Amino acid sequence: MILRPQDPDYWIAAIFSAKAAQNGGVVRRNRIWVEREIGRARFEDEVRKRGFHLLETGQQLLVICNSGQIRVVF
Repeated sequence: MILRPQDPDYWIAAIFSAKAAQNGGVVRRNRIWVEREIGRARFEDEVRKRGFHLLETGQQLLVICNSGQIRVVF
């Protein structure tokens, strides 16, 4: 049996301490996972607090871990 911490602060710290997040990359999470483990509103607040960008496509949430301009090409 795998035990998973239920503390949203633990999950937030884990997500945003990932190498991709620290290097200005992209962090991807399943929307359902986020809603179950952290809560959508809390996740959006944490992304916004860091000045990052959040995109949603299908069941995936993509966090662009930098505050630069976004340009959608197509």
